[in-house]
Amino acid sequence: MLPGVEQVFVFENRGEEIGVTLGHPHGQIYAYPFVTPRTSRLLDSVEKVGPRFFDELLSFEQAGPRVVKQSDNFTAFVPFAARWPLELHILPHRHVPDIAGLTDSEREELSTFYLELIKAFDNLYDTPTPYIAAWHQAPKSAGRDEIRLMVQITSPRRAADKLKYLAGSEAAMGAFIADVSPEDQAAKFREALERGNQ
Repeated sequence: MLPGVEQVFVFENRGEEIGVTLGHPHGQIYAYPFVTPRTSRLLDSVEKVGPRFFDELLSFEQAGPRVVKQSDNFTAFVPFAARWPLELHILPHRHVPDIAGLTDSEREELSTFYLELIKAFDNLYDTPTPYIAAWHQAPKSAGRDEIRLMVQITSPRRAADKLKYLAGSEAAMGAFIADVSPEDQAAKFREALERGNQ
């Protein structure tokens, strides 16, 4: 890693609705000289729960009705407390702090797995769904043994012709209110995946 870089953030955007000015999906890579506020809060949670935070999270989600897709090495699920109308998280089954920690076979599997989930987003409606795919990675010198690589794909789209705008509770207090239950959204994603496989 370059000197002075503490955390690397990779993300992909698509859609005017989320502020993209280009007409196609595109990614960016940010190199921060600090640990981001969101990662700092995650480190606090890991400290409170313990070093098995991600193992426990994965076991909890795999045992519930919000799993959308599983493969040999990855699980995709709608989180229990989803913030956005469309939200999927992908976790590797083993501890991997960042993209570089994946094996060649895991990278190959993840590329197919990820693209199938993006297609599921598009199969929900008749037009392409705007999204942000955020690749959360462990910082260079904090929590590398605890923070696991996680992909979070989110969209403000709440219906074919409607977007979610932050209301007072979300914008002012950071307390998100769900438009649909995570179990119902997971079922819709599974149906969209099936349509994509036909």
